[in-house]
Amino acid sequence: MARFDRYAPGQFSWVDLMTPDVKAATKFYGALFGWSSAPTANDEGGAYTMFQLGDASVAGMGLMSDELKQAGVPPHWNSYVTVEDADASLARAEKLGAQPQMPVIDIQVGGALVGRMSIFADPAGARLSIWQPGNHAGSGLANVPGTFCWNELCTRDVDGSVKFYEQLFGWNVQPGDDENGYREIKNGERTNGGILPWQPQMGDMPPVWSTYFAVEDCDASIAKVKALGGQLFVGPIDIEPGRFAVVSDPQGAVFNVMYLKNPDA
Repeated sequence: MARFDRYAPGQFSWVDLMTPDVKAATKFYGALFGWSSAPTANDEGGAYTMFQLGDASVAGMGLMSDELKQAGVPPHWNSYVTVEDADASLARAEKLGAQPQMPVIDIQVGGALVGRMSIFADPAGARLSIWQPGNHAGSGLANVPGTFCWNELCTRDVDGSVKFYEQLFGWNVQPGDDENGYREIKNGERTNGGILPWQPQMGDMPPVWSTYFAVEDCDASIAKVKALGGQLFVGPIDIEPGRFAVVSDPQGAVFNVMYLKNPDA
């Protein structure tokens, strides 16, 4: 299994869901991915749920705040990138044109530092989270069924996004083998995600980072999403790495399911 006890700076390491209905989401994702759940509370009294696959924590979930709801923010999945210093990374993101969405905060449970995090919107408007690990490095499993396997930015400004993220995280973004101009992100020697240019058929979709979850069978997962009250938006589509589809949970949080031919451990 693709187990992780640490993630390199610049590497995607965690995903979590912001939802208005924690109970319903727990039931949906438990049935879809086989996740169990473990509710926790930080030292400030904030509630958070850890999703687990076997003995590994693989994703998280929080209740959407009234502020987010009133601002019209839909239920969504967040992607996290590991950094060495959250304060320095947020300051650098601001200098490069990002807008802070959440200041750096310490997450503590039982007096122990779980990690430090912040959220920013990149110059094109896509929101991304940064994570300075304490005793929580990130997902204990990745790239296997029931865990996240890819993180992808869709943006109208590919060149601007490439410049921003290469300067922020030291990524090396290279053209992929895609006629639509897809780019692949390298963090060191490791493939770390992708950048998808906005396409006219996407309509007024805003710039966004999206999460892909590995599944054993894409078509069977689509059928299960529908049976559980979710929706299919795009696909299934065959691409070189496998077969994927864009779906949502019953509350409207969009994500991707993907069968990987050769998962990169």
